[in-house]
Amino acid sequence: MREWLPYCGEAPKPAQWWANWNFSPELVLIVIGMLAGIFFFRDRLRSTPSVGATAIFSFLYITPFCALGSALFTVRVVHDVVLVAVFAPLLVGASRNRFVLGGSLPIWTAVHVLIFWMWHAPQMYEAVMSNDLVFWLMQLTLVATAALWWAKVLRSPAHAAVASLLAMMVSMGALGALLTFAPRALYAPHWFTVQSWGLNPLEDQQIAGIVMWAPASLVYLLAALVILYRALGRRAAA
Repeated sequence: MREWLPYCGEAPKPAQWWANWNFSPELVLIVIGMLAGIFFFRDRLRSTPSVGATAIFSFLYITPFCALGSALFTVRVVHDVVLVAVFAPLLVGASRNRFVLGGSLPIWTAVHVLIFWMWHAPQMYEAVMSNDLVFWLMQLTLVATAALWWAKVLRSPAHAAVASLLAMMVSMGALGALLTFAPRALYAPHWFTVQSWGLNPLEDQQIAGIVMWAPASLVYLLAALVILYRALGRRAAA
């Protein structure tokens, strides 16, 4: 049986998962750097999203939630959804949407969808769970494409932004449905880590799929509705 060496450590058991904090030097330095940036560039950054992004980063990588993702694929999916749907737009908000972008919104939508789907292909996921460099490559590409996509969405006309958000919602829902209705467990790193949590690998994968299909898709739908509501309000005021 192959042994997996995920960045967040070995899969914990229910009795001790809460003790698996990750104070790796690189993580501590990143958090210190983020806090220093909030202080020294407070005139260029929005404080609330900056603090929110720092808190989300700490939760995802330093708290025991990180190690829990080594045991449960569902937690890994929650991690990835929070990364692209919460952390990335907070970064955009913190920077006052100063990203300089080329390319059209449909292109950035396609790029972000392809990157997200690529990293959730079973073979790519196995590489992520067995190599720290690949793990961080996944994190960086997910965040970068998500942040650039969100920035493009916020700068686009309402109809284009809504269409892109709905496309992302459909993409997330489709991947979730694929995971939910797959006839077998696809993610080998979790074949032997979920039993102590009262699940079998297929059940864990199905729950992860439902998370993508419903709550994750809902984030994009709500964002589309907010943009549409604001656009209609401006039109009514004019």
